[in-house]
Amino acid sequence: MENIRITLIQTALHWENPGANTHSLEEKIRNIQEPTDLIVLPEMFSTGFTMDAPAVAEPMNFTTFKWLKMMAASMNAVITGSFVVKENGNFYNRLVWMRPNGSYETYDKRHLFRMANEHETYSAGTKNIYPTIKNWKFLPLVCYDLRFPAWSRNKDLSTPSNGYDCLIYVANWPEARRLHWNTLLQARAIENLSYVVGVNRVGTDGKNIPYSGDSVVISHRGEKLFHAEYEEVIKTIELDRNDLQTYREKFPAYLDADTYEIKI
Repeated sequence: MENIRITLIQTALHWENPGANTHSLEEKIRNIQEPTDLIVLPEMFSTGFTMDAPAVAEPMNFTTFKWLKMMAASMNAVITGSFVVKENGNFYNRLVWMRPNGSYETYDKRHLFRMANEHETYSAGTKNIYPTIKNWKFLPLVCYDLRFPAWSRNKDLSTPSNGYDCLIYVANWPEARRLHWNTLLQARAIENLSYVVGVNRVGTDGKNIPYSGDSVVISHRGEKLFHAEYEEVIKTIELDRNDLQTYREKFPAYLDADTYEIKI
């Protein structure tokens, strides 16, 4: 099976300024020197983690969506991250998985961060997506979803059509809780026998909340293959498919997993 290359963009964000953010991110993306299959941006990459959805929300197929489509095509790589979308009178913290050919999938953040009243502003998603690249299956999730392991639980890996190979979290996760971010990302990798990629922002937002970044790539063994703190970083890393498959065969803990049902 083919290996895959993923680029993480850990960046500061301009508060509630989509034009400034997409301009800055475009410059960073076009400066990626190595071949890559997937580019991962932070949560709410065009605005920062804002609750002023009426001021910044866009309909689908508008400016930020079209920018993602243009960048994916020009880089010949999938690009993913979340931004604020208005649809049918509701606001969503929506992750878009944009392919180079213009096709896409969307995931609406399921677990809304009530400590910032996100649940009073945005509508929660109801289903996961499992997009693929080069026969790798991904599960992309958003920030606070990290605290709820049932939502990301890998399926029966003995059946090739089930499960995923790489779990992705895009985030605006504050520095004050960086211990939780780092610990839970490693736990998700270990319990799901999966690579985990976490992409967080740096800098300080419009509410004077600081972010430490701590963007990471973690192996299925729970080892940190890459970790960046505080500074803006663009990093491309190759994930080894054979190593993943060999480890799952030697340590098939999924065969003893409990079964359960999530009710929405």
